[in-house]
Amino acid sequence: MAGRFAPRPRSAVHVRATAGPGVRRRWTPPEGPYDLGLVLGPLRRGPADPTFRQTPDGAIWRASRTPAGPATIRLVHHADDTVEAEAWGAGADWMLGQLPHMLGESDDPAAFVPRHRAVLAAGRRRPGLRLCRTGLVLESLIPAVLEQKVTTIGAYRSWRALVRAYGEPAPGPVTDLHVMPDARTWARIPSWEWHRANVEEKRSSTILRAVRVAQRLEEAAAMEPGAAAERLCLIAGIGPWTAAEVVQRTNGAADAVTVGDLHLPGIVGHVLAGERDADDARMLELLAPYEGQRHRAVRLILLSGRLPARRAPRMAVGDISSW
Repeated sequence: MAGRFAPRPRSAVHVRATAGPGVRRRWTPPEGPYDLGLVLGPLRRGPADPTFRQTPDGAIWRASRTPAGPATIRLVHHADDTVEAEAWGAGADWMLGQLPHMLGESDDPAAFVPRHRAVLAAGRRRPGLRLCRTGLVLESLIPAVLEQKVTTIGAYRSWRALVRAYGEPAPGPVTDLHVMPDARTWARIPSWEWHRANVEEKRSSTILRAVRVAQRLEEAAAMEPGAAAERLCLIAGIGPWTAAEVVQRTNGAADAVTVGDLHLPGIVGHVLAGERDADDARMLELLAPYEGQRHRAVRLILLSGRLPARRAPRMAVGDISSW
């Protein structure tokens, strides 16, 4: 859980010399500190995510499948506090239209009041956190399903393998970014290819059920977070854990708490009360003072640097691909 929101290594990108300029837009964040990496960090599924790159020049590249088609966007936060965006592909205009929401304009960090010293200190040490709102459900739902009941590393590998095999090269100048498959392509992936990507039938079947009603699920991005989560949970195999992980990203849900996580209750319990054996009920009790802003509180707890020491080795990454 914690690793998803930590800073990621930056890597170079390979650029097509023949690519033309994209469509541009500049956006100025609301007054106050702003950290582009913190805002978009939850959208990255591991350091080798084929849909996301953060490069040494500070730029963030994302490839998405929008309602208007594939798009690549490059984002740079300049010293004058503006964010410059350049987008390519059929979905470029859609991405730029969504830009303020994706970068946290609809979020209200002023509504958050720290109630614990560790949370206050994390906010002071890492200012500039805003909650993104992508408006794209499947691109968050599918990797969240892949992360169900397995190690994060294993889920990242599965996501990477499937996107590279069945997605398409992202539009624009970068040669090593991929746009995830569309709903029809996900539905046509053969069972043995899911197996080869280390995804067992339970998770693959959940994804197949979801992509069959993709349009209805995408509508959830325009709903209130609670109603959006309820719609997602109508799909067999999607429960509160997965729904929270999705609406945090797609709807900018400041209060969506991830319950059912293996590690999160112990982290929250340790940081807020010195109780590393806390369960979901105790976690929700400790987060009660942050009602309405509990997801933001968890983000800051994960950024606090006060995570409990491990008591056991990491869980082994399972592999069914050779069975």
